[in-house]
Formats: sequence, structure tokens, C-alpha cells
Amino acid sequence: MKIKVGLIGFGRMGQMYLETMKKNNRWDVTYICDTDPASRELARTLSPTSKIISDEQEIFNDDSVQVVGLFTLADSRRDQIEKAIQSKKHIISEKPVADTIDKEWEVVDLVEKSDIFSTVNLYLRNSWYHQIMKQFIEEGEIGELAILRICHMTPGLAPGEGHEYEGPAYHDCGMHYIDIARWYANSEYKTWHAQGMRMWNYKDPWWVQCHGTFQNGIVFDVTQGFVYGQLSQNQTHNAYTDIIGTKGIVRMTHDFQTAVVELHGVNRTLRLEKPFGGKNLDKLCDIMANSIESGKRDPRLPQMRDSAIASQYGWTFLEDAHRNDLSAIGDLQTLEEIRERRKHMKEGYGLLRPKRTVV
Repeated sequence: MKIKVGLIGFGRMGQMYLETMKKNNRWDVTYICDTDPASRELARTLSPTSKIISDEQEIFNDDSVQVVGLFTLADSRRDQIEKAIQSKKHIISEKPVADTIDKEWEVVDLVEKSDIFSTVNLYLRNSWYHQIMKQFIEEGEIGELAILRICHMTPGLAPGEGHEYEGPAYHDCGMHYIDIARWYANSEYKTWHAQGMRMWNYKDPWWVQCHGTFQNGIVFDVTQGFVYGQLSQNQTHNAYTDIIGTKGIVRMTHDFQTAVVELHGVNRTLRLEKPFGGKNLDKLCDIMANSIESGKRDPRLPQMRDSAIASQYGWTFLEDAHRNDLSAIGDLQTLEEIRERRKHMKEGYGLLRPKRTVV
């Protein structure tokens, strides 16, 4: 028997989940819900066997639906999660799980008191590169983990493009890196100092670097910004994870197409190069299906609590940046030029494909 799922929200992520589930024989996308007529029309084209609706309550009222996928904006998720629990449906949610910290912790309380399985798309945990790097560390190859350096700078979404309730870039995107640093450290954040930049004189910092310590003494540095050459002729980015131990190191870089992992341990030196893997939704959906079919929650599933913690520190670090001489460079006219250019860009993590140049 396939697992019946209702997808709520059919924007970019809802479409990605549909594509993933259609490739997996374990899922039956029974419903697709969206309030936008154009999105519903697209859903009818892409999934003619699904029931396309505008009222999400129809999904919650259908006892045959086992799972709901929540892919609307964050301001809807708290109430949707409560409805899912009341109707005894398992939950796959995008992050953050609500639009305010208080509501996120209400969600955590709700799901942890229930017997449904719930997970949130903290996709880096399921990536092949982080899984391999963490295993190498746990085998003792780099000695004691001491320093975590994570950087993710791309052109990406400009201010005013699609963030809404998800907040500025360091919260919306940066919480993934705040989460993965905590995942590696296996500890909670203790101290921090954040420095931000209000690029183009926008009201919020669109680049933030935060460094500090975890309770177990591990030092972190998490840098994120969608400010990396927005108007350069050929766009590029800078994305890496650099982990330093007392004896060795592991590191990773990627270009959104290929990820390269280098492992420099006391007994082994390895270089691995494989396709990047994108959002890893296939792995998340597979692990969720395993949990539902076995009746036992797989510990690899990220928890709502993990999302709430990452979100809380995302906001906390942003607030700290506002207190630390938050400068502004550039002007709003440049920002308008960026927005206009991005209207004509190809999809693909906000990057224009670089043209080949001959030097």
C-alpha cells in the first residue's frame, strides 16, 4: 500500500516534493492544495491523478490521508501543524515551522506531546558529503573536533524577493548552517559575536558573520550572505565547510553541481567528488516512509526542535549584528538594478550559468 499524502502549498518547494514523490513508488500524492488558481492549474497538469483543491481542511478531514506536506509560508504552519496532530496525520514541513519564535516553540510542544511522526527539511543533514565527513570525524581520524568554519555566499535572493515571514537571509538561509554546525558539534551554543553589513543601504543586514563557542568548547564561524557579486558579468559563489581537529581536518566545497570532499586523517587521506545532490528530498522522503511503515521514528529525521533552535539562534545572531556597529554601503538604486536583473535570470539557486571565456 502506498502512503497517501496531501501537499499544502504548490510553489517552488511543493513542486519539488511532488517531483520527488512521483519518482518513488512508496508515495501516493492524493491531494494538492493551493489558494492560487494558477498554481492549481499547474498542479492539474503535473499531477493529473491528484485531487486539486483550494481548501486545506479537505485534506485534514480525509481519514485516508496519512501524511501532510506543509510548503506554504511560515505564517500558516503553526495552525496547520495543530490540525495535522488533531487529525492524526504525520508531518513533513519546510522550515521555519512558524513565523515567530514563540509559535515555533508552541509547535515543538504540540508535536512532542503527540504520537505522530514529524520532520522538517533541514536538508544538509541528509547530504552525502556531511554524512561522510561526520563519520570520518567520529572514527577519530582528525582527533578531537575543535573548529567549525562554514561559509555560504551566493548572489541568491535579493531583499524583498520571497522571504516574507522567513526573515532576512541569515535567518531564512543561514539557519541551515547554524543547524549543521550544531549537528557537528553535538552541543548547544554558548557565546557569540555577530557582525553584519547592510548592503545597498537596505534596512536589514544581507551579510552576517557570527563566531563564538559551543558549551563543549568547540569554536564556530558561520558566514552567510546573498551579496556575492550580484551584478557581476558571470556570477559565482563561495561555499565551503572547513572542520579542524587536533590531529587532522575535513573540508568540503561545492558549485551546486558537484561537491568535493577532502579528508585528511591520521590513517587515511581521501578525496571524493560526486554530484551535489540539491535539497536531498529523496532521502528525507525515504526516511519518513521507512518510519511510517515500520512504526518506529528513524533518528536521522530532523526534529521540529532542531528547527526551532536553529531559527532562534538565527534571529539571535541577527539581533547581535544590529548591536555591533551595523554599517551600510551602497544605495537602493543598485538594489533596484539587482532586482531587475534577477527577473530575467534562469532558475538554479539564483545563479546565472557562467559563460565560457577564453583567456
